[in-house]
Amino acid sequence: MSLGLFEAVVKTLPDPVVLCAGDGTILAANPAARASIPQLCTGASLYALNRDDASVLRRHLGNWLRSGSPLPGALVLKDGDGSLVRFRCQGVRATWWQGPAPVVQLNLRRVDHADRFAVLSQQVGALNREIAIRRTAEAQREELLLAEQAARARLQRLYQLTAALASSATLAQVAEAVAVTAARVLDVDDVSLELHSQRLVPTLEPGEDLHGLEETAWHDLDRPHESAPTTPVGAVGIALEADDVVLGTLTVHPGARGVPDAEHLTAVGQQIAQAVRRAGLYEHEHRVAERLQLSLLPQLPEVAGLEVATCYAPGSDMVMVGGDWYDLYNLDEDHIGLSIGDVAGHGLPQAAVMAQIIAALRGIVLRCGTRPQAVLTELNEYLHLYHRGQMATAVYLLYDRPTRTLTYVKAGHPPPLVVRPDGSSRYLDGPICPPVGPVPGARYHQGQTTLAEGESVLLYTDGLIERRREPLDTGLDRLTETALRGAGMNVHDLCELFLDHQPGADYPDDRALLLARPGSPSRPAR
Repeated sequence: MSLGLFEAVVKTLPDPVVLCAGDGTILAANPAARASIPQLCTGASLYALNRDDASVLRRHLGNWLRSGSPLPGALVLKDGDGSLVRFRCQGVRATWWQGPAPVVQLNLRRVDHADRFAVLSQQVGALNREIAIRRTAEAQREELLLAEQAARARLQRLYQLTAALASSATLAQVAEAVAVTAARVLDVDDVSLELHSQRLVPTLEPGEDLHGLEETAWHDLDRPHESAPTTPVGAVGIALEADDVVLGTLTVHPGARGVPDAEHLTAVGQQIAQAVRRAGLYEHEHRVAERLQLSLLPQLPEVAGLEVATCYAPGSDMVMVGGDWYDLYNLDEDHIGLSIGDVAGHGLPQAAVMAQIIAALRGIVLRCGTRPQAVLTELNEYLHLYHRGQMATAVYLLYDRPTRTLTYVKAGHPPPLVVRPDGSSRYLDGPICPPVGPVPGARYHQGQTTLAEGESVLLYTDGLIERRREPLDTGLDRLTETALRGAGMNVHDLCELFLDHQPGADYPDDRALLLARPGSPSRPAR
């Protein structure tokens, strides 16, 4: 823009506009400026017209010359008659000027007129400040929203870990939940679990082997023959401590996002430590209950010409003793009696009833063991008379050696399974009679079958075939399928096969088994 074009542009503006050099010399002024003060004309000096100290005007001119945007200011100039005229002004360096030295463009507004320019400038400034505040608030709100979303996602993942740990009872289940969930909760590549088995599950006697603790998803720090896992570079170890006992370590392997914050690591470590502690107590109580249950079960006598194997396992949900029993009775040279049963419920009262039933049955069998109906009739009267409110299911079988005849009575108990040498099998679906105990004077009816050469009889409690949300017939069918896989096995291996015919399955109740095979030399029962 040329000076002439500038003068043409500002000529019609209602407010004074002045173009001046850095030394205060006026280079151009529009008619409105000359109308305000005639001395505001080309060639005049602002310093000569200025009433204030020259240093103030010099500072204003310096600021305006350096500014790329309008800066506010004030001028008090002397009119031709000596009166003072006050102006509000905005000055800015004229970027369009092509002269050798920079110049300032001043927009003036007399204060004694309606000072709309100043008001507008204040309003614009206030508006700019409000916009800046709102933008800052919006940015902060966005940051808070993102932080809230991240915190909510973290809490959701933490809840998933909590739920997985809460539904885990054994150490293996806790370790599996940690392996599957913890890495996602911490947003890391992987985690590993190292535990002190001796601190978690104390041995019940010196030299006991904790063979039931299969550390498939965790490393046992108390087994010196196993090499300790190597910790990768950058991994972080979290001590798992509960009840002032260090139970082990959770090793975190960070990913691209680095190590989580210490507070989050501590929260996750505390949850896992508590779950590990609970699982260790559960394992210990489970082992104590199993030891007590096995101590209550009778030692079976050796019987010539009869192979016998027994198995027992507590339910996976149980930390209490139960009421399952089995027994064998060598009545005379021709007859052998077998029994199995289950007192309803779990706990010490049921275990005590079971122990008394075993003792009572041995006395009853001595008197009438060759009459199965009479055995369960007397057991029913005994239980009803001396243990009111208790109920048990039971099976009593009488094997006649010379005729190979098997006579049996079922009192509300699952049917025995006869297994042929080729693995095919059949259930003894004889008369169904009520459980013993609740109904005085109940009548019991017997069934009868003949065992072929090499056939075995499997007695078991309902924990072997029952599953949650599954029909009982499904469990019975699964047992016959298992028998096919056991063709040619000895009684001990076959009994173990039936006991764990579903590896890794959930067995909510106790499992007691007695497997007998006539016709072979006896071996000690396990």
